[in-house]
Amino acid sequence: MIMLVAMALLSQSVVAQEFAWETTTKVKPLNLKRWAKYDVGQINFHDKATHSEGSKIYHRLIAEPEAYISEQARTVLATLYFSPKDNITPVNSIYYTLEDRAGISAKGGGNGKVSIFYSSRHVEKSHSGQGDEKVMFETRGVLLHELTHAYQLEPQGIGTYGTNKVFWAFIEGMADAVRVANGGFYGEKDRPKGGHYMDGYRRAGYFFVWIRDNYDPDFLRKFNLSTLDVVPWSFDGAIKHVLGEKYDIESWWEEYQRAVGDKK
Repeated sequence: MIMLVAMALLSQSVVAQEFAWETTTKVKPLNLKRWAKYDVGQINFHDKATHSEGSKIYHRLIAEPEAYISEQARTVLATLYFSPKDNITPVNSIYYTLEDRAGISAKGGGNGKVSIFYSSRHVEKSHSGQGDEKVMFETRGVLLHELTHAYQLEPQGIGTYGTNKVFWAFIEGMADAVRVANGGFYGEKDRPKGGHYMDGYRRAGYFFVWIRDNYDPDFLRKFNLSTLDVVPWSFDGAIKHVLGEKYDIESWWEEYQRAVGDKK
């Protein structure tokens, strides 16, 4: 875990004085026209759960899965990158399956060939007592997360997803940040309280979007692209690279915790 806290009090003071923080998540419009002709990869949808109620619900709500997945892929790309001219992780194909199995969803594969499974049981669970709207909301949110794993850049010089927690926290935090940024969670209701950005997922995701909303509207793009320039990659190194040398990650986290009311 990166714990660079030198000059933390000074940085917190500078941060607090310079900005009046927003504490609610904003869904900002994206320039999707810029990505209309971008090749997101060949989308192949395979329903392996045709016998299930979840499959029936899914197909009733999403008539053209491949087109739907492509649409969400462009949303992810527009959130992670400035333009198709950026150094983007290449994706040649996405094999997306609906399966009658435990869990929610997961991304696999690599080297341009991506696989994503989505659980028909989760579709049924979402629909139970909450109806079609919940299924659509959850399906889109989960898909945004998994597609981020397909297109996002990865930290360099610090090991892998399975061997380094900083790597893992960045990957999962950015995936949920893309979901948060595009209205894939129920705002403050879904924001976990306390914890630490190294917990990844929503704790990191909401934090990253908060920085975007309060400091730099391009923060998510710059943070993703920082993996190309900050080697070996670290949270603190990336923050300094993107926002300036006077800032450090721990000070930002402390200020965020105070701004959202998790810490007095």
